[in-house]
Amino acid sequence: MGKHLDPGQQPSVRTPMRRPPLWVRRAMLVIGLVLVGMGSTLAGFAIFKHENPIQLIADSFVPSPQQVFGRPNLLVLLEGLDYDYTANDVEFSTASRSDVIKAVNLDFANKRVYVVDVPRDMLATYPDGSRAKINQAQADGGVKEAQQVIANFLGIPGFDRYAILRIDATKDLINAIGGVDVYVKNSDCIMYDTKCTGGRIDYDDSWGHLHVHLKEGMQHLDGSQAVGYGRFRHDWCSDPCRIKRQDQVIHAIVDKLKNDKLNTFLSAGNLLAVIHKDVQSNFTNNELISLATYFSGITPADVHFKELPYTGDVQLADGDDLIPDDNAKTRIVRNYLIAPPSPEPSPDSMALAGIDPGSLTVDVENGSDVAGAAGTVAGMLKKAGFKIGTIGNASRSDHAVSVIREHSATTWAGFKVRAALPSAEGNIRVLGSEATAAPRKSDVTLIVGKDLASALVAKTSATATP
Repeated sequence: MGKHLDPGQQPSVRTPMRRPPLWVRRAMLVIGLVLVGMGSTLAGFAIFKHENPIQLIADSFVPSPQQVFGRPNLLVLLEGLDYDYTANDVEFSTASRSDVIKAVNLDFANKRVYVVDVPRDMLATYPDGSRAKINQAQADGGVKEAQQVIANFLGIPGFDRYAILRIDATKDLINAIGGVDVYVKNSDCIMYDTKCTGGRIDYDDSWGHLHVHLKEGMQHLDGSQAVGYGRFRHDWCSDPCRIKRQDQVIHAIVDKLKNDKLNTFLSAGNLLAVIHKDVQSNFTNNELISLATYFSGITPADVHFKELPYTGDVQLADGDDLIPDDNAKTRIVRNYLIAPPSPEPSPDSMALAGIDPGSLTVDVENGSDVAGAAGTVAGMLKKAGFKIGTIGNASRSDHAVSVIREHSATTWAGFKVRAALPSAEGNIRVLGSEATAAPRKSDVTLIVGKDLASALVAKTSATATP
């Protein structure tokens, strides 16, 4: 049936749409073809480079950190605030000390991040000449005094930027991305990277609201569990182990953000909320966008941590203060904050296979405090076919990480030796001869650090276990 009209109602007349002029239609067609062509080219280029097209667009329009900051690197002070509780059991951090102190070098040239961990109880000198724990600076004069005291302590001119994590920053961040996977470690396992025994970390501190009940091994932790694990220091190694656990959690966060990109994308709103709520910083939004875009492809292997060692402690008014190892501090600051090493070349398997171990002579020096480590490693290398030169002690016994120095005319000689070592070899750097050293008769000198010595002890123990 047709539609009935009320009396006096005039039928509506549809006004025909006017077609755009021919030149407009042609222009739109050309623009459309250009956009399709650009999209196809971008997609093809993205497939060729194994990158996300959105990332390529961002890279094209977002300026690099070098352009934004006008320099090849950036020094950032990262602090996590300590906190207390009111009579009503509410957390507060007003005039709080630094619970976590990290000096971070964002290395734009090599797309790497170098982190120097400063134990919060380190003894530092303040502007008025007094000495106290380094974490007191934040409570005394806020971030301005903290930057000054920590920079003077490290022997650097200053920090370019800072970021302060408020009370729940780490917990909220981890919850925002759905938790993290962390290999929970206790005492010897975390300190020397030895074989874990399957024990537990059980600790309750009702006053400090710290409750840690975790089993050693790979665990999926929510924000509260991860923070509790990172704060735990009630074992024989105390703060040094605590810092190592914190670095574990940071690696786990980076790994989650990097490898679970869909989850990261879906969590973007929550992450931004955490940043606005829990982070105080003097970065601008444009600077953060540039850094996030530039470092979006970073992996845990590109983030390097080093903890400042100490030689003892002294009793002052504020408790036991740690006395820094000044020589080690100078060396670490130089290698991590001032002049980080460029990425070392990586020989392929064919190049290494072509080197006869019998053509290389290796000197082995014990740079750890593990007795007999040099002889054990020398025996291992001899069994692998290498010639052994001298066996003895290094000039220092506090090498945390082993070092290989090449003196050979044979290309990749140091890497050939490194490939014959246990799993700890992945962290061993291959360097040239020291400029001040006398000429060596050997091709390679291996300085055995605590990492390699501990790995060998664990391997020997595992072999001896029925």
